[in-house]
Amino acid sequence: MNEKAVIIKVKGLEKKYPGSDALAINQLDLEISKGEIFGLLGPNGAGKTTTISILCGLMPATEGTVVIDGLSLPSDKDRIKKLIGVVPQDIALYPTLTATENLMFFGQMAGVNTKTLRPRVAEYLKRFGLFERRNDRVGNFSGGMKRRVNLIAGLLHQPEILFLDEPTVGVDVHSRHMILESLNEFNRGGTTIVYTSHHLNEAENLCTRIGVIDHGHLIALGAPKSLMDEHSLSSLEELFLYLTGRHLRD
Repeated sequence: MNEKAVIIKVKGLEKKYPGSDALAINQLDLEISKGEIFGLLGPNGAGKTTTISILCGLMPATEGTVVIDGLSLPSDKDRIKKLIGVVPQDIALYPTLTATENLMFFGQMAGVNTKTLRPRVAEYLKRFGLFERRNDRVGNFSGGMKRRVNLIAGLLHQPEILFLDEPTVGVDVHSRHMILESLNEFNRGGTTIVYTSHHLNEAENLCTRIGVIDHGHLIALGAPKSLMDEHSLSSLEELFLYLTGRHLRD
């Protein structure tokens, strides 16, 4: 990988939660290039959300280094926050506020001035098919509509890097299609995307590269097709089961 293109560099990353004997993340080394859509995949409890949380500065690592666009965590955390957008798995919206009110609040929290923010909120609501419902309370929205508002909230300050944890979980087909099309569009505009999902067909079509993590270890890394070809498998789902096993994870 071209060193100049690296926008996220992780070295020797470890995370151990208090009271646990096992490492949630175990000696993780990873580089992500500017402009990638990178998928971090793994079974339940594999360490995906923990990794994303550390990269976003939401929790400290136990060991290791994280460098984002030349800035280090945790020392440059405030500067890094301006570069990244975070879309959590849980809906982080105020149900009694309208879509517009939610987005104005989160946009201002991200440092976007009101003059710039107001037309941007309207633009993004139109792009995501929500403009006609802009003055309705989010608590009355469907799951797919809430997901779209949640995604917009992470995009309003136009981050260089967008972190998404299960952005299409529990949504209908039409909302999923719109979300994925929009992610591709933002990526074509230069946004680097780091993404987790249990929808393997979705990840296979969306991601330029993937990393498969299990028990805190990175066990595979590469372009989806290259990894499938390497193991003579025809789908990312088959590759995932081959690498992580077929036993249930709770």
